[in-house]
This record gives sequence, structure tokens and C-alpha cells, in this order.
Amino acid sequence: MAQLKVSELFYSIQGEGRYMGVPSVFLRVFGCNFTCGGFGMPRGQLSNERNEIQAETFTDYKTLPLVSTGCDSYASWDPRYKHLSPVLSTDRIVTKILDLLPTGYWQDEHLVITGGEPLLGWQRSYPDLLGHEFMIDLNHITFETNGTQKLSDDFYNYLLSWLSKGDREITFSVSAKLPNSGESWSEAINPEVVCQYQELGYTYLKLVVATEEDIEDADKADREFRTQGFVGPTYLMPVGGVDSVYNLNAKNVALAAMKRGWRYSDRLQVPLFKNEWGT
Repeated sequence: MAQLKVSELFYSIQGEGRYMGVPSVFLRVFGCNFTCGGFGMPRGQLSNERNEIQAETFTDYKTLPLVSTGCDSYASWDPRYKHLSPVLSTDRIVTKILDLLPTGYWQDEHLVITGGEPLLGWQRSYPDLLGHEFMIDLNHITFETNGTQKLSDDFYNYLLSWLSKGDREITFSVSAKLPNSGESWSEAINPEVVCQYQELGYTYLKLVVATEEDIEDADKADREFRTQGFVGPTYLMPVGGVDSVYNLNAKNVALAAMKRGWRYSDRLQVPLFKNEWGT
């Protein structure tokens, strides 16, 4: 039986992208290839906010503080917080999922597999999870990914098989990291990987911006993806995991999206739930 190191498993509404407002189970797995320390910082600087938290004093995600700079899901990949993320069997995960669903079984809810970066080594465990007898009525999966991890041949073929059974759909919500994240362009912008995703399902870009310089980077990234074959929509989304930052950006980002004929993505978890863990 396969296992996953699970940072969070919770039921909420999707707050971002194409399916905003859709009731969903979020499976957040541990680990990421990026740190995104640049968010909310002056360009070229990295946040140290998460490192000022005494990780060893926390025993539960719900009690962790929010950060206004850097990655707002820092505990899902920072090794200092790995004690908060148990390794669970797929049987145990499915049991927990069924307990979260309002009726105890899948109806119209989506499964959102997120992180961290969910398409790292955990790809080998997902077939066991998705093929579980009590997951048979699940019809929609979203992978929230940074778009840098190619699907393995085995997992690609498994997803093809999964799609062939019933009225099923896979979405890849690709939050490709611009320079404002603190990550390098050469490592973060991978059109060939994202084009592989769109062979299997609905794929869109979700670019996080705050300043005019960020928006110029978004233009550049969109051109690079499309030059290499990407055909999905592009969303702009404002930086900000807390109200004070998010509210400064939202209107200007929406206007920039409109100007380009792109889509705007809110972050409903911020105004509704203050971006608390487990929302």
C-alpha cells in the first residue's frame, strides 16, 4: 500500500482559478523544489519571516502563524515543520477524506492535490490513492503545481486510464513562478512541461503579481509559454496571503488582466477565512 507525507487534509471551497467557489477536498502533500522567499519583498530581497518562527514549539498546523512575506504555505515544505506532516497510508487518507465529505461520499466535490509541489516524488503514490474502491465516484482532480515537474511515464499512462472511466476531468492549475518569487526564470518557466500537462486535461497559468514590473514579467512568460505551444488561459492573481497586502494589489491586478484580455483570479481564502491554515 502506498503512502504520502500529508501536510494538510481539509474541506473548503476552491479560492483560486477556474473553479472558485467549488466545494473541494484539499490534499496538501509535503515538499517543494522552491522556497518563493521573494513574495511581498522588494525585488532582489528574500523574506526571513518564516525563519523567525520557533517551529519546534508548534504541534498543529492550525496554530501556526500566517506570514505576510515569502511563501504563505511555508510549513508544507520547510524541513523544520516536517514533524507536523505525518506519513499516512492511502487507506487512512481515503478514510479521512470520506469523513470530510458532507454526505460521506463523493458528489460534485473536487479533489485538489496541492503542496508544496505535488508532482515531485509523490507521483508514484497517487495511482494507489485514486484507484481506491471508495474513490470511484470522484470525477474531478485539480493538481496545483508550479509547472516544473514532468509527469512520469507511469503516472501519465495511469491518468490516461483514469480519464477513460466515466465522465472524468483533470485540471492543472499552473502557478509558474515569476522573478518576484525569488526563483530564477530558467528554473521556474518550463513551457515544455506545461504543454505535457495539457495533453491530459484543462491547463491554465496563474501568475502572481503586484507591481508593473511583475506584470511585464507576466507578459514575457505568457509569450514564452505560447511560443512553445501552450494554448490555455492566463490568470493574473494578486500577491498577498493577508488582507493588508492582498487589498493593496487586487484592483490594479484585475485592471491589468482586463487590459490584456486575460482572466483575473481572486484569492477567496483571504477575505473569507483570513488565509488560515486548513482553508
